[in-house]
Amino acid sequence: MIKKKVLLGGISIAIVALLAIVLISYPPTKALSNIMKSNNAKFPGFGIWLPPDYEVHGIDVSRHQGKINWEAVSDHTSNDIGISFTFIKASEGRTIRDNYFQQNWRKAKDINMLRGAYHFFRPHLTADEQFNLFRSIVRLEKEDLPPVLDVEIRGSVSPAKLKSTVKRWLVLAEKHYGVKPILYTSYSFYKNYFRTKEFDEYPLWIAHYATDDLNRLTREWNFWQHNESGKVKGINGNVDFNVFKGDFDELLRICKR
Repeated sequence: MIKKKVLLGGISIAIVALLAIVLISYPPTKALSNIMKSNNAKFPGFGIWLPPDYEVHGIDVSRHQGKINWEAVSDHTSNDIGISFTFIKASEGRTIRDNYFQQNWRKAKDINMLRGAYHFFRPHLTADEQFNLFRSIVRLEKEDLPPVLDVEIRGSVSPAKLKSTVKRWLVLAEKHYGVKPILYTSYSFYKNYFRTKEFDEYPLWIAHYATDDLNRLTREWNFWQHNESGKVKGINGNVDFNVFKGDFDELLRICKR
């Protein structure tokens, strides 16, 4: 009997060891997904995995990136992928101006990069006072990207109030600049507040870092901010990375004419 127990114990240990090897060789779905991402990281020159099957890549910046060497940004390529467009923070609320906006705006134009400007939205303030600040700072030229409203917080206002104020800003921007503005928001915000008919007409820029394919969640997007940890020559620290769902000619078609 003692020998039989030892034998069974040995078999059990062998089975456990075999299972361990299997788990190492064939990790769970989440781990496997991360490994697949690493193996498919075709563009390591930017320090992150980039979504495949998109040809137009861009970044967005603000004062948090400090002084940017735009010539170096323009020159940075990896596997024939470069930075095709940039969104630049201009303003926030009713009084805050981004200290680096004018320099970034001018330098991006100097290197012939498609550029766009965005306003960070504060829900407790009126749309009019926020748009008045933005238009006092931003002058769009031919082939500039549409103005962007960045909506990330609801604050203490009701969902109805949030949507009406956001809609008002978008209407004011379109009337002033003569181009459909872009709505930027997270996927959860889009799902909870903006997946309605009154926002269908506006290009949509969604931030979502926890998926490797935004199309599995929604196909109603134009830009996807997929990572906040990109590395680009000419920029100290991390920078947000985006893709455009379309080719470069399609991107030009939504720009100011």
